Amino acid sequence: MRDILFFDSMLTPKIITVVYWLLLFFAVVGGIGSMFAGYGGMSFGSFLTGLGMIVLGVIGARIWCELLIVLFKIHENIRKLADREA
Repeated sequence: MRDILFFDSMLTPKIITVVYWLLLFFAVVGGIGSMFAGYGGMSFGSFLTGLGMIVLGVIGARIWCELLIVLFKIHENIRKLADREA
């Protein structure tokens, strides 16, 4: 608990995993909702739109979360270098 209160360890990388799963859930639910949002049922165009939303949403969420994790890994490695040289 002391590490978190005095900013000795990062809390955000632990939260990013939860955010990633929430983004996946919303991408899939939004895509499925878009599939059935056509006039009076499912049309081929709305199906393709929903499928595209799912695929691009999942890929986009993964890339965004990976970029955030990379930033925190860079921070960890720079901190290790600074501690080793000090």
